[in-house]
Amino acid sequence: MTRTVFVPRERVVRWFENFASRHGAASLEVSSGVLRATAPDGALATAHLPFDEPYDGPADPVALAAAMSMPTRWGLLLVRKGGFAVAAVEYGTVAASKVGRRHVQGRTKAGGQSQQRFARRRDNQARQAYEAAADHAYRVLTGPLTALVCGGDRHAVEEVLADPRLRGLTAVRVEPWLAVPDPRPSVLAQAVLDAAAVRVTVTGEG
Repeated sequence: MTRTVFVPRERVVRWFENFASRHGAASLEVSSGVLRATAPDGALATAHLPFDEPYDGPADPVALAAAMSMPTRWGLLLVRKGGFAVAAVEYGTVAASKVGRRHVQGRTKAGGQSQQRFARRRDNQARQAYEAAADHAYRVLTGPLTALVCGGDRHAVEEVLADPRLRGLTAVRVEPWLAVPDPRPSVLAQAVLDAAAVRVTVTGEG
């Protein structure tokens, strides 16, 4: 079993303490830019700094938390079919954002020509939704960005970033990929927090 959690700076040390209480005193090491905690029962926690920053400090959660930093200006783009959210974050605060939704029909069980017409209409609706998302992303994310975090549906995000006005953003795309539901203001607010948190992948738990 594998799960991923996002841990804010103020909870990093406590998270590792709780990991040890569940699995036993863990062996800590720094490898390939991440902090790894291997427990006696085989559980493994791998902690990544936000924004793809490599970690090369001591094998210590306190030092890991202290090493967290945030770009001066970074962006967030969440897209699912029919909905999007985009934000520009400056000095840790959302400076501009937009959440929008376009209607895209669901799938149909109809067959033959009816199904083909439905598919064409659905594709057109999705394309219009992506175009609307790209328009707002261009407005909100205008200006230099150090990093861009994306999430939602991968195909939908790629469709939006294929807009010629946004292709420069691909050079600053960073992990993590955020698996979010349909974008809403609350989803966007949580995504901003998650993008700036330590990403911990835990494997080997029962």
